[in-house]
Amino acid sequence: MLYTVLADMTVLIHSLFVLFVVFGGLAVLRLRWVIWLHLPAAIWGGVIELIGCVCPLTYLENYLRRMGGESGYSGTFIERYLEPVLYPLGLTQKSHIILGISVVFVNVLIYLQLWRLNKKL
Repeated sequence: MLYTVLADMTVLIHSLFVLFVVFGGLAVLRLRWVIWLHLPAAIWGGVIELIGCVCPLTYLENYLRRMGGESGYSGTFIERYLEPVLYPLGLTQKSHIILGISVVFVNVLIYLQLWRLNKKL
């Protein structure tokens, strides 16, 4: 029971991290100090997607599920939880690259806007 709860908490934290990677730049527009958290997170998230690695949180969740008597899963967090929403027919290597480029693109746009705002000040 404890391991299952910890695995579910890992999924929640992982989900929040993914949202922060994609949209954290918006927080930077409001709270400038968040840049020191967001930039490394965005770089990590983009690199993980672009090179097709599995995030360590996925391994942690699988470990906790197995310790709780459940079976883990193969693949990545995105394949397991976001694929059914974004790509119901399957997440290919090309899809990973598109996701990685999208993360970079969205954040570049946000940081360009931040740079423009700072330039006006």
